[in-house]
Amino acid sequence: MSNILYILDQNAVLFLLEILSEQRMNLFEIGALVQSRREQLGLTQLQLGRLSGLSRATVNQLEGGTLKELGVTKLLVLFDLLGLDMTAGQPKQLRHALQMASQSASVSYKTVMQPKELQTALVSGVVPVGLIAHIATFLDEAPLTLLVAAVQEAAQRGRVPMKLIWRHLKQWATEFQSPRAVWA
Repeated sequence: MSNILYILDQNAVLFLLEILSEQRMNLFEIGALVQSRREQLGLTQLQLGRLSGLSRATVNQLEGGTLKELGVTKLLVLFDLLGLDMTAGQPKQLRHALQMASQSASVSYKTVMQPKELQTALVSGVVPVGLIAHIATFLDEAPLTLLVAAVQEAAQRGRVPMKLIWRHLKQWATEFQSPRAVWA
């Protein structure tokens, strides 16, 4: 009996996929969307690979339209990280990312890092002495989707390229000896 139910479920899935085929994107279109969003965020293929748990080669193949298959779990992680919506395919903006990131980086400390202080540090590349521990915590512990959204918000507000902020983050991670693999 369970085999029959499995076949029915599999057929139902195939039927739904057939119905939705006009609405879904293929990997070639997804690759173009990922490349566009990655470039908007000022990330290299290597950086995106590290942030998403994919290899640079996989990101390159996806963007180049030569990737044969990418599992849904990996695709969901990639889309979430890039702020993309699976249904619309457009970037979603995490609201108040600097506020959330500064609060998150401050929970273990007596002083609270203000969103404007985080923005100024991200844009200028200069970490005030009193905020070194906060910035280190941000680098080491902030959820990656929040980190990406904070970079985007700071770049928009500070009117600087996101690539500049990514360079600052990489430099800080090296200086503060961040153990997080994405900064390696």
